[in-house]
Amino acid sequence: MEYYLIFFGLILLCAIFSGWASMRVHSTYRAYQDMGTKSRMTGYDTAVRLLRSNGVRDISVGRVKGSLSDHYHPTKKIVNLSESTYGNDSIAAVAVAAHEIGHVMQKKRKYIPYVLRTALVPVVNIGTYLALPLVLVGLILDVFVTQTQNTDVGYWLAMAGVILYGGSTVFMLVTLPVELNASRRAKKMLIAEGILTDEELPYAEKMLSAAAMTYVASLLTSLVYFLRFAVWVFLLFGRRNRD
Repeated sequence: MEYYLIFFGLILLCAIFSGWASMRVHSTYRAYQDMGTKSRMTGYDTAVRLLRSNGVRDISVGRVKGSLSDHYHPTKKIVNLSESTYGNDSIAAVAVAAHEIGHVMQKKRKYIPYVLRTALVPVVNIGTYLALPLVLVGLILDVFVTQTQNTDVGYWLAMAGVILYGGSTVFMLVTLPVELNASRRAKKMLIAEGILTDEELPYAEKMLSAAAMTYVASLLTSLVYFLRFAVWVFLLFGRRNRD
């Protein structure tokens, strides 16, 4: 019972922190989305300028519905900017657009955490579907095989499920430095290309810092869920061994 209360409390705290981080990024965006840049460049203009100035010719810039739904799709070779970013010439819009170009540059420069995160995608997808079934099969084998053949195959199969489940946490752990690095690249490019002035840059930094907090929240939430899952599995097998 104590185990459930502890994790309930941790999950509740993560939910509160995640909600606060999400509200903060949206409120920060609203605060700066009407603050036009002196360069008068829109999010689209910014993305195209940064791509061309860095010698990237095979990436297009598209438009998608929504607000803060911006993302880089490496397979399709397109940077999709949200409606609130695409045609907006605000500090918030150019900061978000530059951040996405930061991801493009990570791929081009083969930034190690970015490469690692990309490699983890199939592992995370597989782990999402197989983790729980592996644990359940492990428990069944532990009941029917361990008792007769004195083998730990069920236990180790369940541990494989725990490891696969932990893949999502590792993914979020790698995602954090990837996002922070993309923001650092964005700030450098915005100044180098004259899209933002030195006086405007601090506002862009606040926007990017607020966005980074959402990834911190996601990492903490993922870690708590992984620990809850791992402890649950260990407790299940602990009870089996006592029996």
